[in-house]
Amino acid sequence: MPEDLVAADIRVAKTLPSKFYYDKSIFDSLLSVFSGWQYAAHDSELEANAIVPLNHIESITGEPTIIVKGNEVECLSNICTHRGMRLISQPCNKSTLQCEYHGRTFALEGNMKRMPEFEQAIGFPSESDNLHKFAIDTWKGLHFISQEDTQQLPWAELNERFEFLDIESYVHDPTRDRDHSIAANWMLYVDNYLEGFHIPFVHPELNQTLDYSGYSTEVFEGGVLQIGKASEGDVKFDLPETHPDFGQEIAAYYLWLFPNMMFNFYPWGLSLNIVIPVSSEETRVLYRGYVKDATLAEKGAGSILDTVEIQDQNIIEEVHKSMHSKVYDRGRYSPTREQGVHHFHRIISKIYEQMF
Repeated sequence: MPEDLVAADIRVAKTLPSKFYYDKSIFDSLLSVFSGWQYAAHDSELEANAIVPLNHIESITGEPTIIVKGNEVECLSNICTHRGMRLISQPCNKSTLQCEYHGRTFALEGNMKRMPEFEQAIGFPSESDNLHKFAIDTWKGLHFISQEDTQQLPWAELNERFEFLDIESYVHDPTRDRDHSIAANWMLYVDNYLEGFHIPFVHPELNQTLDYSGYSTEVFEGGVLQIGKASEGDVKFDLPETHPDFGQEIAAYYLWLFPNMMFNFYPWGLSLNIVIPVSSEETRVLYRGYVKDATLAEKGAGSILDTVEIQDQNIIEEVHKSMHSKVYDRGRYSPTREQGVHHFHRIISKIYEQMF
């Protein structure tokens, strides 16, 4: 049996080869991982508008989709089944979906209701004239969609940790939304997110609010959870006695779900990062903010997000340049600080080895 590209034992493992961060053929081959579960929207984003086009999903997968809140929340194709016209371009509260091109009309559940000038068409309408429905899963008010049959998201691993948070009641705050372009491969952004090892060196402000010695990482199938402890006197979660971390001063929970979703929970609410692969040399990162208690937003680890983001981007772009070096290929992992990066690389290497 051939040796794994990334060894299971982190103590002897080497990182992914540098070509994974710039080779276009590898970049293209790994795009298939994005057709699985993707974050769509929070309940609060469907209150003002029951129909919302998921433009970020199209940027990630190339597939136009909408999320619709009718009798239940569903995800539908945003393409008319007649000639392929986009149905919805802006969030709205329409009671039906009507194509602007030839007038085909759909119910909010996706069924075709009416089509002019088709009286003589034989075998019409059929199932294929309805809008395609995509799989949808909801966790604590957060909606996820998938464009392929895939394994369930790891809620069983997360519920014990996050049950105390009333995420359903959070409210989307558009002033916290950001859209950044980074001159680096998307996997470098994920690598950087999955370890707190760099905090004392790259983030001096964040290092003042977190107790680096108490920073910890837990890995599970399909994800990584990093736990940041608050420095003495800094803002922290009010944990119930039944919580597994009760008695500890937790400043932040950093949750990554494969391949590109990052949920940063702070006492004030949730900051979400969505990583969008543009090319082997460029990445977009979207940020969404969902607020629970705005009075806490100017305190602790969750108060300097823009500063931390720019520091991360600068360091990632510098690392990306080095990936083209003729003398650097692979590094080693810190067994105590880079468990998350190792876990991610193991997932990617297994997918890659199945392809080739």
